[in-house]
Amino acid sequence: MLFLSEADVRQLLPMNEAIGMMRHAFEALAGGQAQNQPRRRLILDTGSTLHSLAGSFSKYFGTKFYSTNPRHGAYFHFMLYDAATAQPLAFMEANHLGQIRTGAASGYATDLLANPEADTVGIIGSGFQARTQAEAIRAVRPIKTVRVWSRSEEKRRKFAEECSAISVDSAEEAVRGAQIVVTATNAKDPVLENEWIKPGTLINAMGSNAANRRELPGELVRRASLIAVDSLEQAKIEAGDLILPDCWSNVVELQTIQRRWDPNGIAVFKSLGIGLEDVAAGAFVYERALATPERFADRNHATRLS
Repeated sequence: MLFLSEADVRQLLPMNEAIGMMRHAFEALAGGQAQNQPRRRLILDTGSTLHSLAGSFSKYFGTKFYSTNPRHGAYFHFMLYDAATAQPLAFMEANHLGQIRTGAASGYATDLLANPEADTVGIIGSGFQARTQAEAIRAVRPIKTVRVWSRSEEKRRKFAEECSAISVDSAEEAVRGAQIVVTATNAKDPVLENEWIKPGTLINAMGSNAANRRELPGELVRRASLIAVDSLEQAKIEAGDLILPDCWSNVVELQTIQRRWDPNGIAVFKSLGIGLEDVAAGAFVYERALATPERFADRNHATRLS
């Protein structure tokens, strides 16, 4: 069984390839050739939680599992198996895997739903997830300007320096006039206002996957002409952005959508992060590692586990 470290995953999973894998994964799901199992959580009275997601894709199935504690951090891992034999194939550290596949899913949704000429992105949030959101959107649209705001001036300035973005002084300044908006926060309550969003905008809301938390106001969600989710089953469990305003009339799964952009409407991609995405990304990393063993010849990052 192959072990792959965070450094290996980072090296083997470029964003352009990851976006392509998300396209293949959702096409397979639409064709009945892939499966997804919604996230499960085991919550302890210590504040620690064990999360797990699973899925199958192509010749593989697998599960990502991670532990979190609000005081002590988070630890991500992924297991990949052979679908025909159930043989374990790879065990990998998965913080970077999750970060890239989440960005890639938004990149795929952006390619389907955003203005083809979109050149301005407004991002609320400046953490590690926001970075791959910007990278993925730049991969599918001719972006000239990225504006970022977050509560920490220091963090948003660092994000701006490292991601060729502009740090601004308010969420409104980041969002107004942007053709693509990203919310990548850990907020419990909405981080933007309905009035800030103009027709023709795509919103990638990916910061919350809890039923009692949301980033978008109910008025904006109800105003949207299309809301895409990566899994409707999972959305009904943990998409607070949809559960709290009880808005489901325009919700469709990403697997059903063809490329479209409505200049008179607002589109939302409510990204939750699903096990299928992890399996597709993990399978790519595994196959790339097997195909290029020389990349690990001088390092201990990839080893065979007995």
